Amino acid sequence: MATDTDTRPTNPFIKQLAANDRPTRDRAVNSLRTYLKRSAAFSDLDFLKLWKGLFYCMWMSDRARTQQRLAIDLADLLSILSPENFVGFNAAFWRTMGREWPGIDALRMDKFLFLIRQYVNKSFEYLRGQKWEETLVERYLELLKEVPFNAKDPKIPNGLRYHVIDIYVDEVEKVDEKRKAPMEVLVKPLRALGLESKTKAVRERVKEALEDERLEEWGIEVKKKDEDEDEDEEEAEEDGWGGFDD
Repeated sequence: MATDTDTRPTNPFIKQLAANDRPTRDRAVNSLRTYLKRSAAFSDLDFLKLWKGLFYCMWMSDRARTQQRLAIDLADLLSILSPENFVGFNAAFWRTMGREWPGIDALRMDKFLFLIRQYVNKSFEYLRGQKWEETLVERYLELLKEVPFNAKDPKIPNGLRYHVIDIYVDEVEKVDEKRKAPMEVLVKPLRALGLESKTKAVRERVKEALEDERLEEWGIEVKKKDEDEDEDEEEAEEDGWGGFDD
């Protein structure tokens, strides 16, 4: 479980991001944007240390409007990053979420779910701004395969997987009004997760996402469940309990 001692940052402006008064918080966000605007690449360790502090900021944020504004501000940081730093900053974000997720209590979960939704949205918005450049898209999708769509790592909580699966098509739809995104490429990590996961609930969640009729707007053929499939599932359930799912 995350605590004040294991996530407390040492950088003063990180502490200011957790302030309840907006002027202090806005100044801290502006300072952070200035810090991140440099064109030189940050190291993985730089970003991991930064995200340890940013996670603490969200953890300590205790008013609904403050939480939402902070999540939006933190996600908007992606917009000013170079492509190289975009990948590194996102990698640190996902690794931090994967590591800290088991310690997020029920009272704090909603704000982190909102933060993740904002990051998925702003990441797609960034890729759209880069005209869906192939190499950058592939590098971003590799990050998703490393953490939320990782099919084999038992340390990645299924709750994190479920949330990203559920919001994935929603957030692409919001930023890609003209349906120009390479959706067939974007859903590859989803398809891989559905094929490789040993957890039935994960596979079912992926199946539901890939049956979303909105995918047809990008030219993706969506397999619709027919009555025969429903009957087969009902018969399988009537056959009795088949043991625990791995």
